[in-house]
Amino acid sequence: MSLSPERRLAVTFLVTVLILACEAIGGYLSNSLALLSDAGHMVTDALAIALGLVAARISKRPSDKNATFGYQRVGLLAALINGASLLVIALLIFYESYERLISPTRIDIPLMLGIAFLGLVGNLVMAFILGHNHEDLNLKSVWLHVLGDTLSSVGVIISGIVIYFTGWTYADPIASVLIGGIIIWGGIRLVRDTASIFLNLTPKGFGVEKLVKNITNMPDVIDVHDVHLWPVAHSNIAFSAHILVEDKTLKEVETTKRNIEEMLRENGVDHSTLQIECSCVDCDNSLYCQINHNESGEEHNR
Repeated sequence: MSLSPERRLAVTFLVTVLILACEAIGGYLSNSLALLSDAGHMVTDALAIALGLVAARISKRPSDKNATFGYQRVGLLAALINGASLLVIALLIFYESYERLISPTRIDIPLMLGIAFLGLVGNLVMAFILGHNHEDLNLKSVWLHVLGDTLSSVGVIISGIVIYFTGWTYADPIASVLIGGIIIWGGIRLVRDTASIFLNLTPKGFGVEKLVKNITNMPDVIDVHDVHLWPVAHSNIAFSAHILVEDKTLKEVETTKRNIEEMLRENGVDHSTLQIECSCVDCDNSLYCQINHNESGEEHNR
């Protein structure tokens, strides 16, 4: 579709709220825990989509004196809270499922199936609006949420059909447990990913050793040390290092510096800070130091 990412998220949010309202009312009237569980999942997804909208707008704000890296991490705090809420909702669903297993209740199957089918159609519409090939990771994460909703709706429909034909009411709480499992899986992943960014852990798919090796293989480079690689936000990676070069002027090694920056960009690094040092300066091994060792593995003299 030709809609911008923000418009796709806005339309998806409206459809999500509509389905959420239908499932919550339908689950209450039909007394279906599986339908209410799916509605709970839709609440978290509505929050996730709203967060995506906010993040898309905030990411456009330029950096200033108060946020030299920009405001991209503001949305991450909300994502962390959202991920924690997913875990809480899943635990509540597990508890209610346990109560239903002990004391099954009567369920209005036709109403349950009708609302669940409506939810499935709505999720398929949202998946079509969002598409499935995304370079925008924010948009991709929302699409994954919608995919989880679709699977949840299928689970509700299957449990309703089982109860309708067999009268086995335990299918409803069992379906709720499965939906709760989907929710808790997504919550753990969300908390893990956001926490890793706040902790400045090395981003997934990046290897510090590989980047250092690429730099040390460049002309004039003797050593790379004091290396830092961290995520500023989910799709904004920063790199800093001290580059020890042969005894030349900075003007003479400017080409090497530009080559390093280009190599880092090609490997997914969005922002790099390089400090060029003369070979007459000793290596500062405060964090990480890799040099061109000879075959005997002789250590760098400091």
